[in-house]
Parts: sequence; C-alpha cells; structure tokens
Amino acid sequence: MMMFNSILNFIQTKTEFLYENSLFLQNIDKLIFLSIIFVFFTSTCMSSDVIGFIALITVFLTLIKIITKPGQVLSIKSFELWLLAYFMIVIISLAGSTLFHLSLKGFFKTFTYMAFYFSMVQYLKDNKSKIPYILGAIGLCVSFEAVIGFLQNFAHVEEISTWQDVSSLNPEEVMTRVYGTLKPYNPNLLGGYFVAGIPSLYGLAAYYLVDKKYRVSLVCILCALVSTVTLFLTGCRGSYMGVMIIMLGIFSVSAKYLWKNYKHIYLSVVGCVVAFATMAMLFVSALRARVLSIFAMRQDSSNSFRFNVYHSSIEMFKDNWLLGIGVGNQNFREIYGLYMKTGFDALSAYNIFLEIAVESGIFALIAFLGFLITLIKNSVRFILKSDDVKNVILVSACVISICAVCVHGMVDTVFFRPQIQFVFWTLVAVLSTLTDCKTIEC
Repeated sequence: MMMFNSILNFIQTKTEFLYENSLFLQNIDKLIFLSIIFVFFTSTCMSSDVIGFIALITVFLTLIKIITKPGQVLSIKSFELWLLAYFMIVIISLAGSTLFHLSLKGFFKTFTYMAFYFSMVQYLKDNKSKIPYILGAIGLCVSFEAVIGFLQNFAHVEEISTWQDVSSLNPEEVMTRVYGTLKPYNPNLLGGYFVAGIPSLYGLAAYYLVDKKYRVSLVCILCALVSTVTLFLTGCRGSYMGVMIIMLGIFSVSAKYLWKNYKHIYLSVVGCVVAFATMAMLFVSALRARVLSIFAMRQDSSNSFRFNVYHSSIEMFKDNWLLGIGVGNQNFREIYGLYMKTGFDALSAYNIFLEIAVESGIFALIAFLGFLITLIKNSVRFILKSDDVKNVILVSACVISICAVCVHGMVDTVFFRPQIQFVFWTLVAVLSTLTDCKTIEC
C-alpha cells in the first residue's frame, strides 16, 4: 500500500496546479455527495442500468479527486482484506467460466458495487459529518416507498405474477402484496429494501433525540413505524425474518443505555412491541396465514420451489466447488438449466451464501464470510467499548441492517438487486469510517 501511495503522491504533485486553479476540483466533494444522493433517489424508480450509470459517475468523480487533491491516500482495514480476496477470486472465476460473455456482464455489476464502496469510503474519510445526511437520504427513499406501498394496499393492487400460494387459503386470508415503485416490481424486492433501510430511520430517530432535535426525531420515528407496517404489507416472509433481527438488534443496543436506569420503561416498551406483534398475528387473518406458511415446508408451493432450487444449486456447487460457474444471474440461469427439476426454472440460488459458492467457488464463500464476520466483530466491539453515544447509534443502525439483510438473503434472491446493494455497501462504508481502530483501542 505504501508503494501505491508513493505513486499517488507523485501524481498529485504533478496535478496540484490543476486542483488549486479549478473551481470544479475545489468543489468536487459537493459533486460526489450529490451523485451519491442521486444514486439513492434514482433507485426508487429507475432501471438497474440507470442506477449503475449514476454510481459510475460517483466512482469517476472519486478517481479524479484522488489523483488531483493533495494529501489523498489509500488505506485498507482488516475486513477489507477479506473483501479484496473475494474480489480477486471473482476475477479468477470469471477467467475460468465456460460462459465468459455472460459471466462478464455479472462481473461488471460486481465491479460497480465494489467501486462504489471504494468511492464511499474515500468520501466519508473527509466528510464524516455527512453520514447522517446520507442515512437520511436512504430513510427518505424508504419512507417514500412506505407511503406508496401503504396506498397500494388500500387500492388492492393486483399481482403482476404469482406471488403467493392461494390454493389452500380462504378469500379473507389472501394478502394484497404491495410492491412500491422499485423496478422490477416485486414485493420481495420492496421487503428487502425496507429491511436494508428501516434501521437507518430508527437510528436517526435516536441520533437526533440525543442531539435534542426532538421534532426531527419524531418525524424519523413516525417514518420508521409507517415503513415497518408497510414491510408487513409486502407479504415477504424473508423480510419478516429480517425485521425480527432489526427489533432484536435495537433492543439489544438500547439495553446498554436503558437497562441500568430505566429498566421498567425498557421492559414495558419491549412488552408492548411483542404484544402488538402478537395481536396483529391473531386478528389479521391474511398476515397470520402468511407467517404460518413459513412453517408449511413442502405444503406451500413457494417453499417447495425454494427447496428444489437449493437441491439443484448444491449439485451445481459440488460439480464446480473450486472456482464456481462464474458470477451473474444470466450465467447462473444457463447452467442451472442442466440441473433443475422440470418446471422449476430459477434466476439464482435464493440464498446469498449458496449463490456465492455456486458462482465463485468455496474460497470466495470463505472470503465473503470472513469479510462479514470481521466487519460485524469490529462493529460490536465498537458498540460495547465506545463512549461516543451518537457514533454508537450510527454504527448500531448500520450493523443491524447488514445482519438483517443477510438473514433475509438466506431465503431470497433480492440481495443482488442494485437498490439493496448500494444501500448495503454504503452502510459497510459507514462502518469502515466510524469503527476505525484509531477511534478506540482495537
């Protein structure tokens, strides 16, 4: 890394004149910030190609900043070593793919996500004060989708495709599954988007409460509650699992500050949340039927479909365990056709970790798990040791979201959609910035 920084410093000395005499370069951080916010806003209604193009603008501006602004250096943290190893293995997997042209498309998507993460880290190094605004932009987009979804529920929007098994349900048990404006329209995608974004709203509510900005805090908590309700209206059972992780994480972190002096209030709030969830299950028949279908196993067609996909994907992994088949859903679909049971076509393995193993092999899976474990470990250590309440809240919101997304991703395929990917890597970048070992003793 020292060699790269030496080369970078040499380039910066040659371009320093440009930086000092260019209004564009002097304000490049503002442009990067706008492009980041624009990525989130376009995610709510634009296609994947448009979102990716905006993200690449962010990357391009970041590269210009690095080579022109004096003092910019590159650094790497422990969990990022795992991430770098994962990316290198993906490149090797791409080179060995039998369907190189299809795998190359998938690789370009992976490259865009990794490059956007790199850009976020470089931006936040010099702009930590912008973290609440970035999380606020995510929260604003989530709130917008929540309102749209809430209205769709009352409008009783029709299914675009078969989104639930109604063969064994009474009419009153059939749920109107909302899908918002995210493209492609899919309630599971909206549910996954809520899982990724809702912790930011709860986190900002606590952040501004500590900052004594009560009105902003109240708006954030109201948006969070509406978004949580709309999450259940998606009928996405994976997101139900994710929201359980979110609630468990929030209660675990808040116990650090409330248990000692406000034990009774803390227990009352926890009891009310549990009671409300139980009442909703008992009295809303459509929600009850949807939740119970999680445990129906093969009797539910959606569950049965996933089991078939898991079985076929495991067989694919056994035959390609070293380097995988190559990254990308198009590549996966072509190879999957050789293993699938008749009538059970699939775009992915419906499990993040199985998907990574199939696409890039066992070592890519190990590297990705190493990245997640190290990241979460560092974050939990920060939460337990740090006395900076506001930063603990931000770190908690991010790590809770990442854990919830991973739990949801164990039973669904939407993790690899750009709407969720860009939020996910933004939260990882926030953790990279705030849990720096220089902040507390690591």
